[in-house]
Amino acid sequence: MRHFFHKPYRWAILFTVLLLMSNTYVLLKAFVIPEKQLAIAATKTTTSNTATASTTDATKESTSKATITDTSYQSDDLSITLTTKRVEDTTVYVVDIQTNDSSHLLTALAENSYGRNIKETTSAIAEENQAILAINGDFYGFRSTGFVMRNGILYRDTANGDTDALVIDKNGDFSIINEQTTSAKNLTTAEQILSFGPALVEKGEVVVNQSSEVTQSMTSNPRTAIGQIGENHYVIIVSEGRTESSEGLSLYELAQEMQTAGATIAYNLDGGGSSTLYFNGKVVNQTVGGSQNSSEREVSDILYFK
Repeated sequence: MRHFFHKPYRWAILFTVLLLMSNTYVLLKAFVIPEKQLAIAATKTTTSNTATASTTDATKESTSKATITDTSYQSDDLSITLTTKRVEDTTVYVVDIQTNDSSHLLTALAENSYGRNIKETTSAIAEENQAILAINGDFYGFRSTGFVMRNGILYRDTANGDTDALVIDKNGDFSIINEQTTSAKNLTTAEQILSFGPALVEKGEVVVNQSSEVTQSMTSNPRTAIGQIGENHYVIIVSEGRTESSEGLSLYELAQEMQTAGATIAYNLDGGGSSTLYFNGKVVNQTVGGSQNSSEREVSDILYFK
């Protein structure tokens, strides 16, 4: 072995191999190796197993009494109506949701864990949480910055620059904040914080223009967005795209559809290959972001109603 390193070029070979191994590990850690991480703070007491079981039983009972069709769900405390339309050569799904209180609006993490490279499909997370309606969230795991709060637990308080974030408070009301000028820890009434954006509608007015776009995104894309119409009254819009039958929507077109649907405030979530709409036990839209045998992309999180 000692004689091997007498040749200078052999040191160069060894250095190159070690450098390649180091770079490979960094890439695997960043994009492949799952790594669970801890929450920063909780704004509410963790629900006990007994309370969770009671909530699950109540949900099952409510679902068993509900009237369900391919385009609707109707129970005493939750009403959902799905409408399909064509906009700009694109299939667009508009979902109107009305609840009797904010407890029906929830979020969930893949594998019920926060961290890097922890992913499942939207439909899998939805089924695990007995969701009636679900959409993909902000794919927080794709970035190392951006506020992350889920169901009252703050996981990340590092701002993603000058980014719009959606805050959903304990009453289920929406507001838009700027991460650069806001401290996540000071949002004491927040229940959910999602960081993707931008905001689409505020005070009933479209707040993006025809040149607005998500960084590195094409003009027309599959899209996912959520808005609030009034107290415990919400709207979700998911558009198809990147297919022969659907071109996709621009952010401006998406915002216009939100305004038409009656949203007073609306927010753009992760789109493109992540865009997924799950309703009454199945994926409704044509998804395009998956790999291997599935067209549904695995994501970090969902937003759902139950």
